[in-house]
Order: sequence, then C-alpha cells, then structure tokens
Amino acid sequence: MVKIVVLDGYALNSEVFSWKGLEAFGEVVVYDRTPTNLIIERLQGARIALTNKTPFNAATLDLLPELQYIGVLATGYNVVDTKAAAVRGVTVTNVPAYSTDSVAQHVFALLLDICNRISLHSEAVHQGDWVNSPDFSFTRSRLIELSGKTMGVVGFGETGQRTAMVAKALGMKLLATTSGRRAYPVQEGITFAPLEQLLAESDVVSLHCPLTPETDGLINQATLAMMKKGSILINTSRGPVVCEQDLADALNSGHLYGAGVDVLSTEPPKADNPLLTAQNCVITPHIAWATEEARTRLTNMAIANVKHYLDEQPINVVSVL
Repeated sequence: MVKIVVLDGYALNSEVFSWKGLEAFGEVVVYDRTPTNLIIERLQGARIALTNKTPFNAATLDLLPELQYIGVLATGYNVVDTKAAAVRGVTVTNVPAYSTDSVAQHVFALLLDICNRISLHSEAVHQGDWVNSPDFSFTRSRLIELSGKTMGVVGFGETGQRTAMVAKALGMKLLATTSGRRAYPVQEGITFAPLEQLLAESDVVSLHCPLTPETDGLINQATLAMMKKGSILINTSRGPVVCEQDLADALNSGHLYGAGVDVLSTEPPKADNPLLTAQNCVITPHIAWATEEARTRLTNMAIANVKHYLDEQPINVVSVL
C-alpha cells in the first residue's frame, strides 16, 4: 500500500477542505506542521509527501530513499531543491493558478483600503463621530478615486493579467512589464514598458513577479526613487521582492502615499520589521490565496496531481533535469 504523508496541512485541515480524496490511493497521514528535525522520521516508509512550507534540500532527499514524489501545495515551489530531486528520480509537482482570482481580488482589497479607508470610517461611525457630527458627512482621511489613474503591473502572468482586467474595469490606464521570457499579444488599453518607465508613470504599482535572483530586492531605494511622489505600492507576490527598510523609508518620508502588502521577507515577521510601524502601510498576513474557493481548488488539484502521478501520467511537474 502506498504511504502518503501531508507534512503541513494546517492551512487546509478543516471540515471544509478534506484530504479524504487521497485515501483512495493508500494510507494517508496528515500533520498540521512538521519541524525540520522531524521530516525524516515522519516520512519513513512514505512514497509520497505533500508539503507547503516544509523544505526539502539535497541532504534531506539523500536520507529518504523510498520517497518518489513531492507534491507542493502551492504555486511557488522554492521549498524543494527541484534539481536535486530530479537527479534522485523524485517527481515534484506544484499547483498552478489556483488562486488567480482571489489574489487579484486581494490586490484591490488592499488598494481600496488605502484609497477609501472603509474600516477607519466605519470605526469612527461606531464610536459616535457621525451621531455627534453637525454635518451630514465627514472624512477622517484623504479619499482617492482610481478612475483615470495609471496602474503599473510588474509581472504579467495569469494573476498580473487578471489584476489588469479589474483595473481596466475601474477606469484605470495600464502599463505592464515582463521578464521577457514570454510573448504576450497586444491587448487594448495595456501598454508594455520598461520597468523604469512603468515606475515613473504609474500612480499605483502592483507586483506580480516570481521570486528569482533577478527579482530579489527589485523594489529598493533606487527603484522606489523612480516612482511618482504620492504613488502607491501593492505587493502580493513574494516578500523578498521588496527591500522593506527602503519601502518604510519611502513611506515615512512621504515619497510614497501608501503601500499594501500581503507578503513579507520573513513570515511570520520579526517584531522589528520596519513595515510594522511605517506610515500608511496596510499589511495582511499572507491571505490573498486563502479564500474558501481557492483553497478548495488547491486541495482538489493537489489530489489530482497525485492521481495522475500514480497513473504514470504526471502533470504540473517542476522537477526537470
């Protein structure tokens, strides 16, 4: 019987998201979390492992000769040394595009919170400010209309494209930049531009690029200085794409009006992360992916990946020599 171990299913372990579909393939063991010092012990006898954040490096793989398959419960798969896995004949898969709509929605949840401050005004009303106001209306912050403004989308994969669609529906102009690895058809209302031009001309910059050696620290003191004074940065990609101290400095100096981030360089963050005390910085705890609908798709796609592997027709394979 095939032994299947889910090393860190805490984000999906609930009555809503079930691993029961895996039980058709063999013995299933599910852990909420797995410390690195328990990986080897918990995978003894396992042919299949599913992981979200639990890492697999070459040394770990060397100690797991029975392991033949690693299913990453995410789109990004940098937690696995895929080259080392391929050398050892271990198939690694990911779950692409399961959260495209959810992440694009979260981009605008962050952006609209910065522009409209709904929670701030709702709290003021509940505290009695409207009841005690002499006027029919009051504001507690600057309010910003997005129509007619320019959004720059950095990274134009599926999530970047979906974000651009929503921006267009709000009446925004669009600039986009890509790594150049893929060619995109000309799209009405979207202008492709070099990063420098995009930063200089955008009122809002939304990051959708993967974390690579080229994008690590892409948004730093120099690139932030290129952005328009009073502009807004949104990051739902990966935390290390942004140099956090540089972003905090740009916010605190007033060069940027605001920032909305769902990801940080270290998660959970350290208490001294400069963005935690930066001015006008909205931070959510890496939840853009986590709608019920997206997590259901993730679970179902991960189970489908296992089935295709066992049927000797693997899909979404990312371990290639």
